[in-house]
Amino acid sequence: MTLISAQDGLVVPPGGGRTLVTPAQQVTFKVTGEHSRAASSFEVVVPPGFDVGAHLHTRSEELFYVLEGELDVLAFEPLVRTRDHWREWRSAAGQRYARATPGTVILVPPGCPHAFANPTPEPVRMFFQASPPPDHERYFEELFEILEAGPPVDQEAIAALRVRYDIEQLTPLRTAGPAAGS
Repeated sequence: MTLISAQDGLVVPPGGGRTLVTPAQQVTFKVTGEHSRAASSFEVVVPPGFDVGAHLHTRSEELFYVLEGELDVLAFEPLVRTRDHWREWRSAAGQRYARATPGTVILVPPGCPHAFANPTPEPVRMFFQASPPPDHERYFEELFEILEAGPPVDQEAIAALRVRYDIEQLTPLRTAGPAAGS
């Protein structure tokens, strides 16, 4: 997956890209900072029961596109940021979390709290883009190193990693499996 020259584009075929797998999720790197100055792009498989927890980034913009399955999603500043369950949050305009089905796009500007969770018994596949690169790709690489070193999962190392990569966790991450992640 390298460019031939500065004028050439990049074609990543189905199944192409480097894939990282843990019990918490699967991430395939499609476009990295090596290929684009604008954004890193990933295909993510979200297992049943996984909840990334509400969080925000002060510098990154993110875009999610649901390809297969259904996710509960949120992308707004709530009236009150409760520390446990983001699905109880409401915005000043009355928004609540939404059910994202295939074809749904979620755009998250810097500073906007957001979350996604898979409440279904089936894995969900989504396209995920983060700008600017390469923060999210480095975060995923380092996270997966921490997860592979466990069990037990080093929660302090994950918390330090999140701080280093501009991730403020607002509600807990939850997973149906033994590991924890992004």
